[in-house]
Amino acid sequence: MAIITISRGSYSRGKEVAEALADRLGYACTSRDILLETCEEFSTPEIRLVKALHDAPSILDRFSHGRERYISYFQSAFFKYMEKDNIVYHGLSGHFFLQGIAHAMKVRIIANMEDRIREEMKRENSSAEEARYLLKKDDDERRRWGLSLYGKDNWDSSLYDLVLHIDTLDVTNVVDILEGVVKSGRFDATPESTAMLKERALLANIHAVIVNYSPKATVRIKDGVVSVGNVEGSLRHDKDLREKTAKRLINKYGIKDLVYTRPLKPKKDHINPFHNIDLR
Repeated sequence: MAIITISRGSYSRGKEVAEALADRLGYACTSRDILLETCEEFSTPEIRLVKALHDAPSILDRFSHGRERYISYFQSAFFKYMEKDNIVYHGLSGHFFLQGIAHAMKVRIIANMEDRIREEMKRENSSAEEARYLLKKDDDERRRWGLSLYGKDNWDSSLYDLVLHIDTLDVTNVVDILEGVVKSGRFDATPESTAMLKERALLANIHAVIVNYSPKATVRIKDGVVSVGNVEGSLRHDKDLREKTAKRLINKYGIKDLVYTRPLKPKKDHINPFHNIDLR
């Protein structure tokens, strides 16, 4: 069993590769389905969700924190799908979310700009100049998104297990290569990688609740105890809310405990001025 995530720019034929590969392997193929489920589960407008997952953050985003909520909601839905395994995903951001998951094969599909321009012109009935402008704008937004949230450029090959160029290779060639890698067993799930994926899915679910009260919060788990850090807003100042939220999450997800942590004021004699303390 494996997860395959395919990253691609507009009109790079990555969607064709994903669908053909899924058909060849007998895997599920998904992209927009996860967006729609997120919208339904969290009552989120699709256009805002797509913007949060695609466009570089604006100055307004830094104050409204809507982007943090939308990305958190999407991750919760995303990992529900990924836990099923035997899946090919060709939407936004999957290669970032699945870093460190050993049975997730992360693929980047690239194509010549001139080929992409011709496809954009044909589908959008635009001029070559307009097509080039729109493609460059789209590429730049995706790159700035990755840099702003993860400090990584989408085009950084270290994010991927394979980078394949649709040029000399056609879609069938690329599918043949990917099928061979999957069938080699290199990306088969192991108990360790499956456990890591389940843990990440759990944390995504918990964060999707916490983010409504504290958008900048972080969540970690060790030995069944979830630690919520960088607590701000109502969650920091309302003890009853913290207790009710912890109880609800403990009961829903069967974790041992949930504790809130925060930084203390720095002291000159401490190399690291931040110390975790239980706020409950």
